[in-house]
Amino acid sequence: MSPAIILLIILLYFSLLITIGWFTSRKADSESFFIGNRQSPWLIVAIGMLGASLSGVTFVSVPGWVIDSQLSYMQMVLGFLVGYIVIAEVLLPLYYKMKLTSIYTYLEKRFGHYSYKTGASFFLLSRTIGASFRLFLVANVLQFTVFDAWNVPFAVTVIITLALIWLYTFKGGIKTIIWTDTLQTVFMLSAVILTVIYISGSMDLNLGTMIETVRENDLSKIFFFKDFNDERHFLKQFFGGMFITIVMTGLDQDMMQKNLSCRNLKDARKNIYTYSIAFVPVNLIFLVLGVLLVIYTSFTGMAIPDQADNLFPLVATRGGLPSAVSIFFILGLIAAAYSSADSALTALTTSFTVDILGKGGEQEAVLKKVRFRVHIMFSFILMSVILVFRLINDQSVISALYTVAGYTYGPLLGMYSFGLFTRWKVYDHLLPYVAIASPLICVLLNTFSDELLRGYKFGFELLIVNGLITFIGMFLIRRKNSREGYGK
Repeated sequence: MSPAIILLIILLYFSLLITIGWFTSRKADSESFFIGNRQSPWLIVAIGMLGASLSGVTFVSVPGWVIDSQLSYMQMVLGFLVGYIVIAEVLLPLYYKMKLTSIYTYLEKRFGHYSYKTGASFFLLSRTIGASFRLFLVANVLQFTVFDAWNVPFAVTVIITLALIWLYTFKGGIKTIIWTDTLQTVFMLSAVILTVIYISGSMDLNLGTMIETVRENDLSKIFFFKDFNDERHFLKQFFGGMFITIVMTGLDQDMMQKNLSCRNLKDARKNIYTYSIAFVPVNLIFLVLGVLLVIYTSFTGMAIPDQADNLFPLVATRGGLPSAVSIFFILGLIAAAYSSADSALTALTTSFTVDILGKGGEQEAVLKKVRFRVHIMFSFILMSVILVFRLINDQSVISALYTVAGYTYGPLLGMYSFGLFTRWKVYDHLLPYVAIASPLICVLLNTFSDELLRGYKFGFELLIVNGLITFIGMFLIRRKNSREGYGK
């Protein structure tokens, strides 16, 4: 498929998103931008959150990840389910009871000003890096499939990518995103399912023989129990997945902002349980696609690319499949990437405006100007991080994403755990030092784990260790004889 046709498809798709943005942002104010006036239909939020949780990372990186990790990712997916239960039964009731716009306001009421700013700052760092990873993925594929043919620099591709997000989110915020994310989720899942159907058909596989072919393939192993030093061991993946969900959804302003836009706690819980259940079969389909892609390359004699993340793009656009596969791949990729990146940009704007600048209580005219400028600022920050990441990335994007999450979300896990499960207060001015020290200690542990722990290699459970170190640090700086507050 020619780059011109691909570009035309992209322009038509974004014309649709911008049209939706225009309709949903009419009469929008800052409350609409931040929490959708708390009037979002829970089912629409659930569908949109499914797409935002999967993102372009899942769409491209998970299928390619099977080359190195087989289907072990499903062990994490099972852990995700437990994490969602914790969110629905522990965190959501707290957020709705306190009527929060930013979830980090809890830290101020529980511990104090410095704790609040520290929690918000770690979110801003974590989500900036995470959103940049996701956008890097879509910009990289657009460069690979479209702009390389026209000798367009990668930096220009990134600017175009961010400008398109900015156009349909800058005014309506969450009020717009819950609807655009729903549309993008439908496109993404349709693309994956149709690609599976086309690839199976090209190898003369019906549903039954396709399942059997995948099941018998060497890459189809899901559970790993034997070697505890293996990063794929079940316990590491399961508990890593559980806590990754708690922090990357339940302690993340981006994901919780959508939940807080629901009408009430009951609707928010319906949203969480609906999309968490759907998460399991959807991820399995992505992994099955990955195995099929490897089988297809062998079937056609194609070489597997050096970068596993390029496996799906290569087969979809240059693998001799019908043009419809390329069209659905491009639409699915853009939908997947933008369904998480657009809400991330909105959440970063919300958190910086409310938590760091403290402008949440300003009059609408002032607040509108502030969030407009912050929205632009974070667009430029994301662009810079994407360009840096392109220079240094040497691993699968999804692996890189979860690795970074282990370092940056760990302090949030420790802070909220200490707040929810103890009644102690802390010396608030010391907490930033604890939060910074914890990931640094984890870097040292991970770097020297072979020598210190007799060959043990950390996987995604490093997040749990990070949170535990923060928890212990907060115990050490607790205020004696102080057992009141927002603990259980």
